[in-house]
Amino acid sequence: MLHLDADAKDPFYKQIYEQIKQEILSGILPGGTRLTSTRTLAKDLQAGRNTVENAYAQLVLEGYVTAVPGSGYVVTPLEPDLRAQTPGVEDPGADGFIQKKSGPGQYAYNFDYGTLGSWAFPYKVWRNLTATVLMEAEEMHYRNPALQSRDEMQGDRDLRRELAKHLYRRRGVNCTVDQIVICNGLQPALSSLVRVFPSQWRAVALENPGYRRARTIFQGNGLRLCPIPVQEDGIDVAALSASPARVIFTTPSRQYPTGRVMSIQKRMALLQWAAECRGLIIEDDYDSEYRYKGKPVPSLQSIDRQGRVVYLGSFSKTLSPGLRLGYMVLPDGLLDTYRYAFAGYKCSVSWLEQKILARFMAEGHLEKHIRKMCLLNKKKHDTLIDAITDAFGDSVRVHGQDAGLHLLLEFSGGETEAELVERAAERGVKVYPGSPLWIEGGEKPPTTILLGYGTLPDDRIPEAISLLREAWGKTPGKGGRRSRAAGAGSAPDSAPDSVPDVTQGR
Repeated sequence: MLHLDADAKDPFYKQIYEQIKQEILSGILPGGTRLTSTRTLAKDLQAGRNTVENAYAQLVLEGYVTAVPGSGYVVTPLEPDLRAQTPGVEDPGADGFIQKKSGPGQYAYNFDYGTLGSWAFPYKVWRNLTATVLMEAEEMHYRNPALQSRDEMQGDRDLRRELAKHLYRRRGVNCTVDQIVICNGLQPALSSLVRVFPSQWRAVALENPGYRRARTIFQGNGLRLCPIPVQEDGIDVAALSASPARVIFTTPSRQYPTGRVMSIQKRMALLQWAAECRGLIIEDDYDSEYRYKGKPVPSLQSIDRQGRVVYLGSFSKTLSPGLRLGYMVLPDGLLDTYRYAFAGYKCSVSWLEQKILARFMAEGHLEKHIRKMCLLNKKKHDTLIDAITDAFGDSVRVHGQDAGLHLLLEFSGGETEAELVERAAERGVKVYPGSPLWIEGGEKPPTTILLGYGTLPDDRIPEAISLLREAWGKTPGKGGRRSRAAGAGSAPDSAPDSVPDVTQGR
């Protein structure tokens, strides 16, 4: 029976959410159970209906329950191994992660951002669907025509149909099947996109800091780069308007690497900029599936009414970066130009992988997999935040909390990134400097470290941070314990030339 404690520190909606979540994880509320209506529960608890609705909305966000039109809220069936864990969810194991330090490049712990643990891929389901797709192709005499077809330049139509439904449901993306192009990942998508840029789009704005490999593509195609500072609520639109750029590459829903969310005011201003200069916004929605607090942030494309946004996404953070399966949603104004430029090309993604993924999505496996991954990664995120706070107190500022698969740490104790990376390596821990993400000349914190936790098993995180504490000392900076969350600091500094690449797998 649910109850509310007026003296508890948590608000009422969170108390309701936590109690229902625990009942689901413990099996008291099995899959398929219909929750009490919001109106009835609010009356029983003598609470506001909005309070109950907020609690239910958070349960829906994290995948514990599903909102069924006309039927209310229903508990989502969970895997047995998920139900058994309280209060959170344990990782299925460290398969493929923990290594003996047997030589150069071998680490006990690797905070790589661009990979996922080998346990994360749904091998059994994928294997069964592969057999099914091949069997159906053979039985329907469909195999040879499908493998030799040239009429699907933008990718398999079944996959694009499933993608259109998925993107609208989870990200609010408004598009038709014909607007979607299947590609091998973000870099191939950008490489093809720049080929259709008119002459007035030869200057491209980039968030500073931002995604390094997008920068590489634009530079490789001879485009002029215009670095634009990132403010607390998103990119500096005034600086963008003052630049010669007519194209911008941006990560509005979770800025990479700071984790900041672009405000609705900045989003509207950015769309207005694109309309006035007849420019283009390239929205990289790189890890939008992972949000651990609050409601999902809708895509920028979802509020675009002028056809000025190209939406980019992939399955690298949900399934595997090794699949090399990505997509872009083109506005109507670019479709004819794109089709003309690539009329003689075939889709470069394997027909078989596209068909398997289409079936994977159509049968609901992707939604189930995403819910499972969100639960697993939320626990890892919370464990990592707690471990960092306990180990370093206020000597480190943490950016990018409550979403995604990485954190950005900012130090103020005078150590260089190279020193921190080297000391960590001596303890068998691989960490990555943040400087390569800033374009030279932009203001940046003097020392930043990027920690990705997609590969890390939850129960190994405290030990990894303990090793970093030994490597770096308890207080690389000064001061006592403080709040975990922090905005970005700024101090002029130049990025080192010889540092590892910290951006992988997109």
